[in-house]
Amino acid sequence: MPTITFTANLRRHVACPTAQVAGTTVAQCLAAYFAVHPAVRSYVLDDQGCVRRHVVVFVGSDQLRDPSKQTDAVGPATEITVMQALSGG
Repeated sequence: MPTITFTANLRRHVACPTAQVAGTTVAQCLAAYFAVHPAVRSYVLDDQGCVRRHVVVFVGSDQLRDPSKQTDAVGPATEITVMQALSGG
């Protein structure tokens, strides 16, 4: 099963333990995770279901291609990492 991990900077704001989830796309995996941990959803997705601007999702070592639909495919050994995006200059 794919594994979802949240970095420490997000865990500081909401309880979001690492978990194995069912799904063949990032969207399905996130939905499965949020079904068990609903408080995390608003930290990761906006009201339209898109990944928030200040959040970055990696599928393995690749950044999520479509933050609005999260259709990237995942396999049983895929690591999904959710982290806060840093910006500034």
